Amino acid sequence: MNTKPEGIKGESSAEQYLIDKGYKILTKNFVSYVGEIDIVARDGKYIVFVEVKSRTSLKYGRPAEAVTSDKIRKIRRTAEFYLTKNHLYGSDVRFDVVEILGGEITHIVNAF
Repeated sequence: MNTKPEGIKGESSAEQYLIDKGYKILTKNFVSYVGEIDIVARDGKYIVFVEVKSRTSLKYGRPAEAVTSDKIRKIRRTAEFYLTKNHLYGSDVRFDVVEILGGEITHIVNAF
C-alpha cells in the first residue's frame, strides 16, 4: 500500500492549518543525514518542529501513536542539525505533532 499521496495531502493540510493559526512556515521536509522533519515553523518566540501523521481510519491506531521513541530521537537530532545549520542554536524550541484522521486535525502542542 502506497501511503505517500496521503502523507503529502496531510502535510499540506497541516501547513495550511498552522498558517491559519498564525504560524510562519520556515521550511518543509527538512532532511539531514539523521532524518526528516515535516514542517519547521515559527510560533512567536518558538521555533516549532512539527511531525505530521495522517491516517484515513483507526485500523492501525491513532496517527500520533506512530510517533515512537525512535522517531522522537531522530526528530530531536535532526532539529539540532537544523538549528546549527541555520545559526539558531540557543533558540526556544518546541516539538508538536499534527494528527490528521479522516480529514479532522488535532494539534498536539509540545507533544514531546
